[in-house]
Amino acid sequence: MTEPATIAAIVAVTVVTAVISVRGVRISRTPADFMVAARSVPSFLNASAISGEYLSAASFLGIAGLAMLEGLGALWYAVGYAAGYLVLLVAVAAPLRRFGAYTIPDFAEGRLESPLLRRAATGVVLVICGFYLLPQLKGAGLTLQVAFGGPEWIGVIVLGVIVTLGIASGGMKGITFVQAFQYWLKITALAIPAIFLVMFLHHPPIGSIGSAAPHSFDQKTTIEFPASEQLTLDGSIRITADGRVDGTARDGALTLTPGTHEVSSGATLTFPAGARAPQVENSPIPSEKEWTSPLLHLGGQPIHPLAATYGILLATVLGAMGLPHILVRFYTNRDGQAARRTTAFVLLLLGCFYIFPAVFAVLGRLEAPGLYVSGQTDSVVLVLPKLASAGVVGTALGALVAAGAFAAFLSTSSGLLISMAGAISHDIMDRGVRTFRAAALVLGVVMTILGVFALGISINVLVGWAFAIAASTFCPLLLLGIWWRRLTWIGALGGLILGGGASSLAVILTMAGVGKTGWPAVLLGEPAIWTVPLSFLTMVALSLATPRALPNDVVQKLLALHLPERVRPPSPRRPELGPLLPPVIPAHVPSPQVAGSVGRGRDPAS
Repeated sequence: MTEPATIAAIVAVTVVTAVISVRGVRISRTPADFMVAARSVPSFLNASAISGEYLSAASFLGIAGLAMLEGLGALWYAVGYAAGYLVLLVAVAAPLRRFGAYTIPDFAEGRLESPLLRRAATGVVLVICGFYLLPQLKGAGLTLQVAFGGPEWIGVIVLGVIVTLGIASGGMKGITFVQAFQYWLKITALAIPAIFLVMFLHHPPIGSIGSAAPHSFDQKTTIEFPASEQLTLDGSIRITADGRVDGTARDGALTLTPGTHEVSSGATLTFPAGARAPQVENSPIPSEKEWTSPLLHLGGQPIHPLAATYGILLATVLGAMGLPHILVRFYTNRDGQAARRTTAFVLLLLGCFYIFPAVFAVLGRLEAPGLYVSGQTDSVVLVLPKLASAGVVGTALGALVAAGAFAAFLSTSSGLLISMAGAISHDIMDRGVRTFRAAALVLGVVMTILGVFALGISINVLVGWAFAIAASTFCPLLLLGIWWRRLTWIGALGGLILGGGASSLAVILTMAGVGKTGWPAVLLGEPAIWTVPLSFLTMVALSLATPRALPNDVVQKLLALHLPERVRPPSPRRPELGPLLPPVIPAHVPSPQVAGSVGRGRDPAS
């Protein structure tokens, strides 16, 4: 049912976003403004923007929904999403900022001197961002469907239009303020309802959290079915139906007999208070033992849970450092020290946020069995406040959560589209402001169309695949490129192709329904467990086999990555972009020919 308060909240978020974006139009003039905000973003503002950009549909809706559906083991997603920034802090943030590139392909070519590697990295950027953008569009469709009614594809189109126009207008400098505002809105929208539900509303005692989920409705419950479902009943139930049930159009009272019944897409069933919740083929209610398991259950099934858990942790922890829309944010810091400070702030902000999805998952299992029946556990954050509290309070909390959810999709979609437009305009085309805007418009239209066709895939699954591809490609490239002297462009290219190709193939096969049980389900559903080691081994083996492909100035480039800015003179400038690479040798350091041999020789960084 359409809620005026929810509509008003979503419209308010959209208007504020548009106003801030318009401010970005006035302050964004150069390519450096559009792509890296002129490298002038303060650390805490940048941390807020990164957190706003990073906390996507998977964080705001997906984690709570997946934990409700599959069990507490799904909270490993939250652990991995946050822990990835610890690895970024230790190994990547400061060196990457010191190198001074504008995009990951920029870093790849600058470090290894290969235009071919740059083009391959650009393709990987588009694949990762594409997989990550689709769930944001799906989440927006789900949010607007809950708020307004109607089909999900309308929300996909609305979000696509807003984000595309905002990015084309203000670029990175403008969107920084948008994303910082949206982080604080998101944590407020999740924290206030969660605290209210726990403290002030009736809920089962804490000791019952691990008990079986309720199989009956405490109150009269109306369930909408956005997709066809098969319901299995162990007794007769007198309900009210609106839509096709068992192939027959219904409008009024209906008695469902024991057995299996087919409910068509768009149907609405109203169950009386005290009625037992039917079992649903696509989202069965997990047992007590399954739900409290500390390990991940793929699709709710205990299929090699330890291996599946390791696969998720590898993908999320290592994938965070390979997400193009996050890495480009570190280029907006003033220097390497500011990049580290920003990362520390991000860890704090993410840690605060990820407390609350677990609260919604627990309360959703105990109080909203109807979400299992409709197959809409992804919407638990959106609907639980209204289910648990009637009247003005429930309406206000529901509106606040819907506003936060829409902010999550806006902020993450904005960062992803910036990365994709930057990859096209800076790494393939002529690097001008006009080219950036044109790329943003074209990509926005294409991704919106694809988003309409991806509505049937789980939010967290899509994001997990994006992380797996990032972990299998850019994570090895960055770690080896920053810390290993012997990496060559041939090794890096081979690792990108093999790691990216293997993880992408696993994703495609999973989407096609291959490997639903046993080890194939784990290895294809969580491919990072084998594609990440494969990519690392490929890069190392090919690099050791091609030592002649080492850049002649490899020592200088490693110094550029690891020497603090204060010991180097100002960097040269590229007229259209400003500073590119910092000078790699400070004035008081001997040349590489004196300090050590170049190319195949040894040096302290090897």
